[in-house]
Amino acid sequence: FTVIHEFSSYLLHLLLLAELFVRSSSRPTPSTPLCGTFRSMIHHVDKLMNLSRKLHDLTEDEVKHFGDVHHRLDSLPEIHHTSADIRLLQVNESLSQLYAHTQSFKLHIDWLKTARENVSASSQSIEGASSHLQGLSDFLKASLQHMGEEAPQSTPPSLPVVSSAFDALIFSMEMSNRLQVFCDWSKRVLHHIKKQLFTLTVPATR
Repeated sequence: FTVIHEFSSYLLHLLLLAELFVRSSSRPTPSTPLCGTFRSMIHHVDKLMNLSRKLHDLTEDEVKHFGDVHHRLDSLPEIHHTSADIRLLQVNESLSQLYAHTQSFKLHIDWLKTARENVSASSQSIEGASSHLQGLSDFLKASLQHMGEEAPQSTPPSLPVVSSAFDALIFSMEMSNRLQVFCDWSKRVLHHIKKQLFTLTVPATR
């Protein structure tokens, strides 16, 4: 009986030491559901970036022949945010702005898809871009709702009539350039928000 008692005490001490070791060495991980959506949102942005380069179906050499494409889509959001500007953004403000920009690009991409189809131009890459914009928009809206914020309403823009395949090509080139800028900005904003959330949910180690 004495041997069994001594063995039980020894085992109990081992279990207590193991529990203390686990508690002292384990690091807490972010618990907020928002953190789990960022991989998916960044995935959509990465896919958008790849598709944005294919909207006009031209090679790099062919694009150079056109020179600089003038901005004719004034209803697209202008994005001039520097890294310093992004660091000052708050989480809810960033998500609202990103959602509004995403909705705007979705409306323009859908318009371009219809315009290209009307002049018998390919729209496969545009369909893919529209799908990923919708996916990104859905995640952003759900994130805002999770935070108790209302998603900003979008006003349908006034868009030009596309009467020729050449017009459709020029607008496709502009959309390609503008969408690439949007994707670069969006990815930096998402990484900034993710970092903010991680900092808020993971306490400093002692």
